[in-house]
Amino acid sequence: MGVSGCGKSSFGRALAVRLGWPFQEGDDLHPPANVAKMSAGCPLDDDDRAPWLDAVRRWAADRLSAGVSGVITCSALKRDYRDRLRAAGAGLRFVYLEGGPELIASRLAARPGHFMPASLLASQFAALEPPVTEADAAPIAINLPLARQVDIAIAMMGRV
Repeated sequence: MGVSGCGKSSFGRALAVRLGWPFQEGDDLHPPANVAKMSAGCPLDDDDRAPWLDAVRRWAADRLSAGVSGVITCSALKRDYRDRLRAAGAGLRFVYLEGGPELIASRLAARPGHFMPASLLASQFAALEPPVTEADAAPIAINLPLARQVDIAIAMMGRV
């Protein structure tokens, strides 16, 4: 979880490969209206995010109920959003990829072809409620090498 451009997709894929788990790009679950809105430079509101969060929750719930682990990306910016996702069932864990606006803005500027424009980064940080008091969320700094981020996440999963 984290703001757009923090590295959720790269991290999620690397974690899933390392663990041999299925991976789901959460952005692929956005309804077309959300993609169109973001592509037009308009931030999503809570009502826009609701069906997307429900789709992410269903993906996680399907795996949890089948006893299968998996990795899915989702910004999950607010505590309410994470609580909505937690309804998927026990065993859900969050990795919070944290970094400053300047670093993330530079990453967004170098990311071609994504529907989320860099102009919406400020709205992401405005909505962000870092999970600093949430026992099932592990923060990882995005300025670390990707392999190190994955190592830390795997080590932390047993503690969160």
